[in-house]
Amino acid sequence: MSDVTHPILDQAKGRAIPVQPLAEDEVEAFLARKRTPVRTYAAANRFTGKAGQVLAIPGPSGAVELVLLGLGSGRPDVSLLRGLAGKLPAGDYALAKLPKGVDASQAALAFALGTYRFDRYKKRGEPIPRLVAPKGVDAAAVTAMAHACALARDMVNTPANDMGPLQIETIAGEIAEKYGATLSVVRGDDLLKENYPAVHAVGRAAVDARAPRMIEIAWGDPSHPVLALVGKGVVFDTGGLDIKPSAGMRLMKKDMGGAAHALALGRMVMDAGLPVRLVILTPVVENAIAGDAMRPGDVLQTRAGLTVEVGNTDAEGRLILADALTRAAELKPALTLDFATLTGAARIAMGPFVIPFWTTDDKLASQLEAASKAVSDPLWRLPLTEAYGDALDSDIADLKNDPDGWAQAGATTAALFLQRFAPSGDEVGPWAHFDVFAWNPKSRPGFPVGGEVQAIRAAFAMIKSRFA
Repeated sequence: MSDVTHPILDQAKGRAIPVQPLAEDEVEAFLARKRTPVRTYAAANRFTGKAGQVLAIPGPSGAVELVLLGLGSGRPDVSLLRGLAGKLPAGDYALAKLPKGVDASQAALAFALGTYRFDRYKKRGEPIPRLVAPKGVDAAAVTAMAHACALARDMVNTPANDMGPLQIETIAGEIAEKYGATLSVVRGDDLLKENYPAVHAVGRAAVDARAPRMIEIAWGDPSHPVLALVGKGVVFDTGGLDIKPSAGMRLMKKDMGGAAHALALGRMVMDAGLPVRLVILTPVVENAIAGDAMRPGDVLQTRAGLTVEVGNTDAEGRLILADALTRAAELKPALTLDFATLTGAARIAMGPFVIPFWTTDDKLASQLEAASKAVSDPLWRLPLTEAYGDALDSDIADLKNDPDGWAQAGATTAALFLQRFAPSGDEVGPWAHFDVFAWNPKSRPGFPVGGEVQAIRAAFAMIKSRFA
């Protein structure tokens, strides 16, 4: 890879431009110690240390000599470093100091995430700003995490004509090869032979070249505890016969975001060499419309042996996850995490920036909440309210995929549906479900409109502490 893809350096190849983080109450004293031209320039540009404010100060030659970064008046947020990267010209930079209370590795990772650009369909190769790793930071480890996040964002950003089931299978194969993992793929009608009937039912209407498939990666010592990562991979969701309106279909290229997240998190785990037996399970389909598409009212078989009445063909993600979670349960995992762009109800409840998760395990929830705060990856636990479970009852099958309207809590009833198939019992560890958005709908410093990775940095921090 070129230096363009390595935003974190062990050391600068030349002079690194210093970046001085300043709280609002530190600005006056800092500038008082500087040369008159620096003070004059800062005053002319009204630098006050407001959170996120960035000022590049030129030296006598006109080149940038110093960068000031405003931290505001409260506790500094590490995401300010992410916004910084998007406001700097190409060059090498070094933090003059770490903001108080900010972890050095998280600061470097935030900067790296802020350099992300999706330029597949535009002129590429423009240089990016690079940061010299703060003292004690493993630049290679930070870069590996940034690359995993960039891969997931690239996958989400890429339109469905270039990110179909075959392309996701290819990416999974490349990851497996890189880390010496094994890859198995079940495609098309073989899904029926291998007992993945719900995956087949959802994806069977797609053309043969985009046939549904179940992708499984296995890595690590078989004697280690099993970590199962499950990701929803709907490469495009028309809604099926219950077709979406055009506005609802516009961003459905991102409906494979769960698979992208699971693959990215799995890559982080493998790169870190964690002592787990990792299994990544990604059911990948296109919810297309054709003569053999599943119909409202159909009753589907599942790998678990439960039957599901299809009340709405646009609630397809939970169907393919049902088979994948059942496969995970067969592995007796010590921990199972699933990621899915599953419901609009999650966005109504939490908006696009905070990711809800569900688990019955209080210890796991506490670990996730602590990790979320530590790495500034916003999560919020929502309850698996059993009283809503009756909304999934079907008159003719074991359950249905469209809950009764009286329950209202659409994101929670989706989680309750998945719970019916998730690993449970004394022989397995806990399960958690994340309803990710995988998208920035509004551009913010360091967060351009487009694909976003959510929850997996917190999940990775939790996994590291849990299996250390």
